[in-house]
Amino acid sequence: MTNAELLVLLKQEVKGLTSYLTDPTDYDNAIDDAERETGWTMPISGSFQEYWIKQRAKRHLFFYLYSESAHKFKYKQINLNHRFEHYDKMITKMDKDYLAAIDERPDLFAGVSLSHLFGTKIDAGFAYTQTGRDITYRDDQLVNFGPKAAD
Repeated sequence: MTNAELLVLLKQEVKGLTSYLTDPTDYDNAIDDAERETGWTMPISGSFQEYWIKQRAKRHLFFYLYSESAHKFKYKQINLNHRFEHYDKMITKMDKDYLAAIDERPDLFAGVSLSHLFGTKIDAGFAYTQTGRDITYRDDQLVNFGPKAAD
């Protein structure tokens, strides 16, 4: 997915909100923010990355609208605008979903194999026969300190 394809897709998915997002730099800024947040750069490939870069860009667009709606709070009359509250709820939910996805699939966000995420294991190196004789220093008892590949 290229930057232009994502831009078209964002405009289609936010539908009626495009009348509030009239400045074209809003979309570019949202895509840039999503790239910085995820660590991915355009163009991207794979449905997982495409979905999450789109979701995070939409989240940033909603935050722009949220910020713009903040001035509509009326303090003296205690008149809280529903639009502001709805954007807040949407952004909060989107952030929770994003953090849950990172917890569930860290390998896809980091772009590395699962075996590289958790470090390596170094055995103690002590070896004994069934009768208890120490065979630690034999040549066939080398310590395996590399991660094992998935079978």
